[in-house]
Amino acid sequence: MQRLREIAPGVLVATAERGTTTSTVVVADDGWCLVIDPAMTAADVAGLAADLADGGLRPRLGFATHPHWDHVLWSRDLGDVPRYAAVAAVRLVEQDRDEIVGYVRDWVPGHDLEVLGRLVPLPAGSDRIPWDGPAARVIVHDGHAPGHAAVFIPQAGVLLAGDMLSDVEIPLPDLLAADPLGDYRAGLDRLAAVPGVRWLVPGHGHIAGAGEFRRRLDTDYRYLDLLAAGEPFDDSRCTADWLRDRHAEHLRRYGSASRHARRRLPPPGVQQPAPHRCACRRATIAGALC
Repeated sequence: MQRLREIAPGVLVATAERGTTTSTVVVADDGWCLVIDPAMTAADVAGLAADLADGGLRPRLGFATHPHWDHVLWSRDLGDVPRYAAVAAVRLVEQDRDEIVGYVRDWVPGHDLEVLGRLVPLPAGSDRIPWDGPAARVIVHDGHAPGHAAVFIPQAGVLLAGDMLSDVEIPLPDLLAADPLGDYRAGLDRLAAVPGVRWLVPGHGHIAGAGEFRRRLDTDYRYLDLLAAGEPFDDSRCTADWLRDRHAEHLRRYGSASRHARRRLPPPGVQQPAPHRCACRRATIAGALC
């Protein structure tokens, strides 16, 4: 994992080689910090903990943007602290925890399975992460997964988008939802409405400024529009086999025949995963790395 670097005052980001996966740390004035989505290999998480210790930073709490396996990891070296997520995300991880643990044990070895996915829900009615550091606004939607949450740090103008607005992944709607494209568009709408975004941090991909934030919104809206039109198209982000497979699945579901049939197809059959694939139910099914 790349060492933590400050992208805005009090906001540090490290990017792992695998999956171009980001881990974010928000720092309070007293040295306590909020750790968001530590990922992805055991070595990555250990390196993050070592970087924090070297910098004299102490985790006060953690936050998982959504319930997929690579966003609910943790290490005892990061401390025995509360790790929050949206209510729906916590519910899904609890439901599918055995499958998540099995996948991580088999395909991403070395993680502490006892602390994997041990999340607590945000306080009822709250749209803030409950801590004494910089305000961290939570923006919940169901676009990519039930209880998917972006985090906005107003004082720094940093939007942590979870697994959306990536420059290396296509939009990955929750295909088990009743209206995957509608939910995803609603999620984009919520992100587009956030005022004062100066920096974008995707869960997988490269950090971007305000102009690129808007460009990625436009790109993802266009992807949804093309799917809804029901005709084949290509996307330059489909560089990995699993992304090409997922794009092909989207086209099968929303192609002309499916569109005219006006019926929801059943979820795809679960296949034996490659080391970077996931085979669990909704908590891990959305994509190879998300």
